[in-house]
Amino acid sequence: MPTTLIEPFRIKSVEPIRMTTRSEREGMLAQAKLNPFLLRADDVLLDFLTDSGTGAMSAKQWGAIMEGDESYAGARSFFRLEAVIRKLTGYAHLIPTHQGRAAERILFSVAAKKGDLVPNNTHFDTTRANLEFGGVEAVDLVIREGLEPQNPHPFKGNIDLDRLEALLKKDGARVPFGMMTLTNNSGGGQPVSMANLRACSELLRRHGKPLVLDVCRFAENAMFIKLREPGYADRTVESIAQEMFSLGDGCTMSAKKDGLVNIGGFIALKDDRWVEAARNLLILTEGFPTYGGLAGRDLEALAVGLEEVLHEDYLRYRLRTAEYMGERLKAGGVRIVEPTGGHAVYLDAKAFLPHLRPEDYPAWALSAALYLEGGIRGVEIGSVMFGKRRDDGTETYHTMELVRLAFPRRVYTQSHFDYAAEAICELKAKAAAVKGVRLTKQSRFLRHFTAEFRWA
Repeated sequence: MPTTLIEPFRIKSVEPIRMTTRSEREGMLAQAKLNPFLLRADDVLLDFLTDSGTGAMSAKQWGAIMEGDESYAGARSFFRLEAVIRKLTGYAHLIPTHQGRAAERILFSVAAKKGDLVPNNTHFDTTRANLEFGGVEAVDLVIREGLEPQNPHPFKGNIDLDRLEALLKKDGARVPFGMMTLTNNSGGGQPVSMANLRACSELLRRHGKPLVLDVCRFAENAMFIKLREPGYADRTVESIAQEMFSLGDGCTMSAKKDGLVNIGGFIALKDDRWVEAARNLLILTEGFPTYGGLAGRDLEALAVGLEEVLHEDYLRYRLRTAEYMGERLKAGGVRIVEPTGGHAVYLDAKAFLPHLRPEDYPAWALSAALYLEGGIRGVEIGSVMFGKRRDDGTETYHTMELVRLAFPRRVYTQSHFDYAAEAICELKAKAAAVKGVRLTKQSRFLRHFTAEFRWA
């Protein structure tokens, strides 16, 4: 029996990729002020900027789009999605939104207030920004191993339970709820174990605090549990996911990840806490409660996507893609976050560019150099995304400097990943020539989306 793990799909439609020269890319990057977010997508060869809403939908999803009920209120497409989410999560209440950050904004607006504090393994950028916009302190409590790129710990997304307990004892009155991000995006796409999730849930419950799950990549996390955690090898991914959800009191989801759709998100809640206030805000900012900023066709595609994402042949291929890319890079002497996560490979920019100082923003510089070298667009997970410029002009810097190469679902083939690995390894051979960058313009929140830079 062959051991090569193939893509579990056939390609029915193709989209051309524009080939560019390095000289052309130099001009386009300069025009974008060295910010990959500001590049035109047509000028990118391999787009690993994000896996959010960039995947390919299945034939069954495209068929479901034609079933979409576009009624303003009470559309059958809502009830189709509601049934799928209730079966998966066990949560009674569904509040659909147009994407994940809208779900975060609505829930945080009704469940937290200025001066509160929310612990998490690691908040991602929009999660942190939505909390901080409301005057809430976002506290990251990932385990020590989660901050060590080459540490092989199988569940580096786990929360540090001792630090969480100490925080609850000291500042419990300020904590409206706790969070867990599954998988831990900012820390390398690393999974959370069922044991850690259960212990976190029990600890919060002892202190009277609900647990809200960020489940953008819940299926990938469930598959990691099946592969790595004792006692789960013979369980279905669906049953593992259901057990994960049973440990929470609610969740937010950007369905553009493990929902396998191009747009969509939701809040799901176990009981009626926060529901009325959240739905009132939904009506004000998104739309009627049964469509929540989405068309009926989008609700239908999401319902199918949440079923398809639990197929184990797909998940094995998905996780193996990142693992394969990681193997190619390590063979070329490139240090990455290990073990590889489910949706991306994370380059260790500090190890890649050891000659750059924190003020040179090494991960940002590496992302720019990678586009110049091979037309590959990734995203910085480092001091631009998570650092801050104080009022006195000084900077805070992030612990890790990573470049995330996030893989759109069902879009690229093995030869694309081979090309990317070759380009990155060739860049590594001349890494000493890569210069740092300097921030010339930034916004207060989520500055990485629109910031402008120059070479140092």
